[in-house]
Amino acid sequence: MAEPLLEVSALSKAYGSLQAVRDVSFTLAEGGSLGVVGESGSGKTTTARIVLGLEQADTGHVTVRGHDRSIRRRGRAERLRRAREVQIVFQDPFLSLDPRLSAGVVLHETLKLHFPDIDHARRIAQLLGQVGLGEREAAALPRHLSGGQRQRVAIARALAVEPSVLVLDEAVAALDVCVQAQILNLLADLREQTGTAFLFITHDLGVVSQVTDHLVVMRHGEIVERGPTARVLTEPRHAYTQLLLASVPRPAGIT
Repeated sequence: MAEPLLEVSALSKAYGSLQAVRDVSFTLAEGGSLGVVGESGSGKTTTARIVLGLEQADTGHVTVRGHDRSIRRRGRAERLRRAREVQIVFQDPFLSLDPRLSAGVVLHETLKLHFPDIDHARRIAQLLGQVGLGEREAAALPRHLSGGQRQRVAIARALAVEPSVLVLDEAVAALDVCVQAQILNLLADLREQTGTAFLFITHDLGVVSQVTDHLVVMRHGEIVERGPTARVLTEPRHAYTQLLLASVPRPAGIT
């Protein structure tokens, strides 16, 4: 069998007396999509931050294509390479985008840093087209874009460096239901087009069916259930997963 693209092995992380993550392990296949689901305090965001390299695990390892991200390496070229391995789209695009820079300039700055020798104008147009934006949005500052448009810019910026893994940290939680559905459809299309693997962090089991193949469910820093998305959503085995599913809103008259 082929080695997994991303391998998270026996991660643990404590903050003083609080054990935020305990012995967390999972894998993500090339081009795959894994959902990490749990309530606030479950350890899912800490796990994502360790994968990104924003936090250092107390124990355990994170590897991408066999490169151990737990080992800190020096040098600008190595830092840029690591950044290209794993990118993130945050929950609030307004906070993650520079309010002084238009969408086009945001993408240009990213490309100039990572790929200084390519045709930036052509690549920017391609990226904007992939996320459903055009010249008008390219010239606009974040405050002149809608929430959904800002999130599309954030997705384009993350994809600009051609990451192996894209972490989506509650990436649709701040959007209204209609826009949320549009972004989820966009993500499904982008995954098919680019082959980028997704690590989808969310508290909401109701949004994962469109964008994930497999799920892990976390509670109190530990994984309590894992399996194919369809199986976990229809035949949950752990009481906590059943509770999360019971909390998903359903239209009136549907049980």
